[in-house]
Amino acid sequence: MIRQYELVDRVRKYNPHTDEALLNRAYVYAMQAHGGQTRASGDPYFSHPLEVAAILTEFRLDDASIVAALLHDTIEDTGTTKDEVDRLFGPKIGALVEGLTKLKKLDLVSKQAAQAENLRKLLLAISEDVRVLMVKLADRLHNMRTLHWVPEAKRARISEETLDIYAPLAGRMGMQEMREELEALAFRHLHPDAYKTIVDRLGVLRERSSDLIARIETELSGKLCDFGIEAQIKGREKRPYSIWRKMESKELAFEQLSDVFAFRVIVPTVADCYRALGIVHTTWPMVPGRFKDYVSTPKQNDYRSLHTTVIGPGHQRAELQIRTADMDQVAEYGIAAHTLYKDGVHGDADSRLSRDSRAYEWLRRTIEVIAEGDSPEEFLEHTKLELFQDQVFCFTPKGRLIAMPRGATPIDFAYEVHTRVGNSCVGCKINGRTAPLVSELQNGDEVEIIRADTQQPPAAWESLVRTGKARAAIRRATREAVHRQYAGLGRQIVERAFERVGKPYSDELLKAALPRLARNSVDEVMSEVGRGEMLSNDVVRAVYSEVKVDRPALRQAGHVSGSQAVKHGSTLRELSNVSADGTPSIPILGIKPHLSVHFAPDGGAVPGDRIVGIAEPGKGVTIYPIQSPVLADFEDQPDRWIDVRWDIEAAAALRFPARLKVACMNEPGSLAHITGAIARHDGNIDDISLIARSSDFHEVTLDLGVHDLKHLMDIMRDLKSSTVISSVERVNG
Repeated sequence: MIRQYELVDRVRKYNPHTDEALLNRAYVYAMQAHGGQTRASGDPYFSHPLEVAAILTEFRLDDASIVAALLHDTIEDTGTTKDEVDRLFGPKIGALVEGLTKLKKLDLVSKQAAQAENLRKLLLAISEDVRVLMVKLADRLHNMRTLHWVPEAKRARISEETLDIYAPLAGRMGMQEMREELEALAFRHLHPDAYKTIVDRLGVLRERSSDLIARIETELSGKLCDFGIEAQIKGREKRPYSIWRKMESKELAFEQLSDVFAFRVIVPTVADCYRALGIVHTTWPMVPGRFKDYVSTPKQNDYRSLHTTVIGPGHQRAELQIRTADMDQVAEYGIAAHTLYKDGVHGDADSRLSRDSRAYEWLRRTIEVIAEGDSPEEFLEHTKLELFQDQVFCFTPKGRLIAMPRGATPIDFAYEVHTRVGNSCVGCKINGRTAPLVSELQNGDEVEIIRADTQQPPAAWESLVRTGKARAAIRRATREAVHRQYAGLGRQIVERAFERVGKPYSDELLKAALPRLARNSVDEVMSEVGRGEMLSNDVVRAVYSEVKVDRPALRQAGHVSGSQAVKHGSTLRELSNVSADGTPSIPILGIKPHLSVHFAPDGGAVPGDRIVGIAEPGKGVTIYPIQSPVLADFEDQPDRWIDVRWDIEAAAALRFPARLKVACMNEPGSLAHITGAIARHDGNIDDISLIARSSDFHEVTLDLGVHDLKHLMDIMRDLKSSTVISSVERVNG
């Protein structure tokens, strides 16, 4: 643990105008606030914020950032309040510390929602002041460096979160060195055997290749010098996690990797970058497809460099990154490079960043998109999508550059141009030729979007896109299209859940509990319950936290309401009846068959069956006969069980799905006996399959459309009476 004067000395080295009194006051205050608290290692807890501050001095951050690092856990883990921090250190530092404080006191039903809300709060704070991000990443880095003291189960969760969120976020901000260390530490804890194997292999390769690396550096430096370019050559090996990820994604063995070592060529000017590239390409053969120009087209995290791979000295592949010293600084420190003190001048780091950093502008735009009305779970998913590193650059017909994750489609492109363009997209042209909307875009493609004002994005697009912006927009459009339908169903499910536990329900009560569900409106809750994306039991617990919701007894009689039905779905009208045991049945509403009620995919259900409804996320309700063995899979999910009731008009002559398994003799005319019996009773065969079980018997599976249970029983009796049929069974999937 560094001492107080050592910390001040570190800051003074790059900022001679530092406010030493402020740093000393923060040091003493944080040490006293954390008092006798200790870490898992047994060290004083104050050693952690002190080390976080020390990490930030490596990035040469301003006084406010160093003080925020010293105080970053005081509001969360001690009796300190924000008002007190504001009073003692000023509102700007208070805002930084508040932005780093988790929402511990939020009483959320879902742990995933709590995690997402904390991330949302952090990102919003970062969008206001990027120094929050710098302190948070330094905080995570020190926690990862000391993770071996933490219990193993917690280690895995923290490491996964680091790989999913914090390492990619550091990369998106251009902080490559920090990202790589975070990845290496997380990889070591999540996959210790793989980590050790790769490190050992790297050690052997390093010893074996040391002479070759020195030779490449010498020849490359000499060749550039011959043409008047003074270059600094740095050999560098890939990090273990990067090697492992490439081996996994491309299914390669370690020996098959050809770019374990890379060389950075640091030259004085941008013009020298291109001169050096020409010299390299005219001296050694270039590997086709391995050249990338991030100087003329920088990445969104401000990264600029020329990349190429050549067959260099000793016929060894050498990956080269050619850049200037300024580019190298940004490549290593990313957004932090914009906060460095120059000539002793310092000021508002955030104002400089908003002007200088494309990465920070990307962050602000991204947060505007992913913070609009999505559920916490969707927010978490979209954030992870937006943090992907590999990118593809495409152009509009007017020359506007659009950057997207690799694997993006024209649908992603349309939404990057504007949400209205994406929602109205019906087709596209890539490089002047009509192409499918699912085409994978390549670097340099020119994309023209064909629009129609009446178009609405299909829900299936959600699984085709790669960007969080597109996925969020498609979900919102789909949500609006089915909102009324599912909100009605959800309201009935919620009201039934409250009645089941004997508690009154009102919209006012639910409004007061919305913060616990991390939702913005009652309608949003009802719609998600109706789609099966939120459990009504969670709604009950949010309103009445003392209530324990148990699994309801399985109904002896179930009902489904309907005035029309089809094989795999039905359009139903509202009823207000109750089931046989007095429990209110759910009146299921629907406009389109595929959005409301489905019958069990293997076996279906027919009027006369005792049935139950199971809420299916994103689909509505699936109807099962009460004897279906599949219902055992939902024994521990009581909230998904829904009372429904049949209400079929006799004159409607509707057909419902049923499945039979028939064993018949293997002789001419057997199949005719089966189809004849079904035809005599006005049954309809929707599908038929035949399996030869033996030389004497065949097994025939029939999907039928029948009016009700009596109709089905009549068909089964006729089949059983045939001399060529051994057995007839109904399938209940």
